[in-house]
Amino acid sequence: MLEVAVSRLILCSLLSIQPLSVSANLEQLNYPPDAKLLIIHADDAGMSHSVNEATLVAMQKGIVSSAAIMVPCPWFLEIAEFSRQHPEMDFGLHLTLTSEWKHYRWRSVADPSKVPSLIDEEGYFWRSVEDVVGHATMEEVELEIRAQIDRALAFGINPTHIDSHMGTLFSTSEFLSVYLKVATEYGIPPMMLDPADPKVKKLLEERGIAYADSTIQEIYVAKVPLLNYLNTGEDGKNYQARRIAYYQAIRDLKPGVNQIIVHLAGNDAEIQNITNAWQKRYDEFRIFTDPELKNLIEDLNIELIGWRKMKDIMSQPTR
Repeated sequence: MLEVAVSRLILCSLLSIQPLSVSANLEQLNYPPDAKLLIIHADDAGMSHSVNEATLVAMQKGIVSSAAIMVPCPWFLEIAEFSRQHPEMDFGLHLTLTSEWKHYRWRSVADPSKVPSLIDEEGYFWRSVEDVVGHATMEEVELEIRAQIDRALAFGINPTHIDSHMGTLFSTSEFLSVYLKVATEYGIPPMMLDPADPKVKKLLEERGIAYADSTIQEIYVAKVPLLNYLNTGEDGKNYQARRIAYYQAIRDLKPGVNQIIVHLAGNDAEIQNITNAWQKRYDEFRIFTDPELKNLIEDLNIELIGWRKMKDIMSQPTR
């Protein structure tokens, strides 16, 4: 799972800081060293009605324990209303700087005239992470992600965490520094693996990635809660293959804080006209609302948690 995660979570090469052990990570959450904790996390809430509906069903009737909201997207208002009405549920923010679909797009929350480096020739966010890296200024990235958080707060959302759509904010050390700065100031946990973990460090070094120690110090000073293992999704040629892959991933979980990221949607015309990956999203919805998977998790003595529990250990906001 860790190998899959690195494509999304680009962290730092770190020599001087010792990694937070699994047992220490569990201890600060008040769990024994052999506990297997699992966050099942749905990305892309707010993207469309189909995604919202599937996400809410999976959270209320299935085993999805957390979700992240895309503030710039057309169906943000629907998911924001639900979040206000259900403050006990675990909603974070899926900070968004890309708009990847062909005919279904979104633009900045900040005034586009104030973030021109984030906007493409069609007037929307860039389609790819590479385009964002090639055009965006750090000042405008910070302005936009602050605008997204402020809009969520204004609509009554109490974010349990933040993460990054398509991993954009993990793609350069400068982006990561802005991500951490904003998270610390707002007191909202940023989704991250432990950057001092030797396996993470090795994989990053193989890709020629290195970040300043000072950036990583920010994580430890702010007491940012860290994931031990991250699975960004299982592949498979059809529903049965995907189901088998996810069940095996659950069986293979190790002690520590684990997260599995899923992308959910219904089987309807809306999502089918947005993305050709709709079938995979619908399959994941079926898998994570199946009582059999819930039974497996219980049989394996795995505890489902959300990011609210992680947020409790982070330092208070600095702003």
